[in-house]
Amino acid sequence: MSKIAIMLPLFSRYGGVEQFGYRLAEALAASGHGVDFLCARQEAEAPEGVRVLTTGRPAGPRALKMAAFAFGVEKLRKRGHYDCAISLGKTLHQDIMRVGGGPLPQFWRHSENAYPEGLSRLAKRMSRRLNPASTLTRWLEHRQYTSGCTIVAVSHFVRDLILASEPTLGPEDVKIVYNLPDCSRFSPATPQEQDEARKGFGLPRRAFSPDGQAQAEDPVVIGLATSNFALKGVGPLIRALMATDRRVCLAVAGGRDSSSYTRLAQSLGLDNRVFFAGRVSEMPLFYRALDAFILPSFYDACSNAVLEALASGLPVASSRCNGSSFFLPPENIIENPADEAELARMMNRLAAQPVGSGPECADRLALPEGVHAGLPAFVRIVEEFLRSHCPSS
Repeated sequence: MSKIAIMLPLFSRYGGVEQFGYRLAEALAASGHGVDFLCARQEAEAPEGVRVLTTGRPAGPRALKMAAFAFGVEKLRKRGHYDCAISLGKTLHQDIMRVGGGPLPQFWRHSENAYPEGLSRLAKRMSRRLNPASTLTRWLEHRQYTSGCTIVAVSHFVRDLILASEPTLGPEDVKIVYNLPDCSRFSPATPQEQDEARKGFGLPRRAFSPDGQAQAEDPVVIGLATSNFALKGVGPLIRALMATDRRVCLAVAGGRDSSSYTRLAQSLGLDNRVFFAGRVSEMPLFYRALDAFILPSFYDACSNAVLEALASGLPVASSRCNGSSFFLPPENIIENPADEAELARMMNRLAAQPVGSGPECADRLALPEGVHAGLPAFVRIVEEFLRSHCPSS
């Protein structure tokens, strides 16, 4: 039995990388490997065959917590004598690292466009560069990228950002494994399912005729899901709504404080067309309530929400600086998330596309030859490493 360590600050089932870590541990244990999950804090019960070991998390600034995790998890890694150590976060030593966010300087370069030009953007730029946590992150990232470990990026977009930041690496040094949703959880909604979902979220509902057909003047609900409203372009999207068909409404799922965006919508007279659903625990239900999905993100390594919306049969648009736009047709890719005229045109385009049209889930997320995606593809990389480094595995 091979002995594997997975390293990430939080063991949880909430959050993109946390969900991936949980499912990876579960899959490796089910394949017969001994799996330890090394983390600072545990928030979920471990699946069968997985042992969770914690370092603890000190009080204090973020840089202190990061350093405590990096050095604490390294002690656990050394003590465990693992055949393979997989890093999903910022660690000192690892055999395989999964890059789910991209290098920090590249994130800064793209994401600062979410802030207005002038003092606001300058202040954000300075605060980031003066933050001790940023200095530590950049040091740890460079150490990881140049350590000789197997690097796995979650998209071509992230791979290209890594190569731009680390000129000693070539394309052959970075493998790519896209995320894929569990297609069994997502499917196009029937008109009745959509109506029930809209009722639950307090969204505008269709006025069906006696024969069950939708009406021409029915509302068109375009959704967005994010925990960072500024980064994912909620402000420009609300302003762009002014230039869309008056039937178009916007529904935003996410647990952040939405008060400033609610005020923006009210100031534009759009309070009856913009809806905030708060934190949504059952995302399949949210997608059922929608006619289309849009994510004009200023930076996204590979948005799970875009893939889930596609799997739900929705017309989807997102920005070029989102890794999962790889799955979208060129005409549904947003070039500039800050361009309100472009966003309005895109929302009108989405509103004209029927829900559930096109191929089945597996075909909507089909991959070109040589492109890999999903948990099984990552597990294969782990097992290839074990075979080459531990012949008895």
